[in-house]
Amino acid sequence: MEIPAEDLDAVLKRLRRAQGQLGAVIRMIEEERDCREVLTQLSACSKALDRAGFSLISTGMQRCLTDENPSRDEDLAAMEKLFLSLA
Repeated sequence: MEIPAEDLDAVLKRLRRAQGQLGAVIRMIEEERDCREVLTQLSACSKALDRAGFSLISTGMQRCLTDENPSRDEDLAAMEKLFLSLA
């Protein structure tokens, strides 16, 4: 299943935010910053990635439900499996 780029703007924003947070985590470790600060940033990065994944799967499921194609049931099953892998 293909998802058009215009449907993924929110996902891309979340991923870019997570990329910036991960860069900050790496710098903090290199600078030997306090572990609590590092873990706080790492947690924020992890949440941003999770939310991007859930958003991507949600968009895919919506497309599966509205598209009429012969592989719709297979696509939904694959999306459900991916969703559960994030949980």
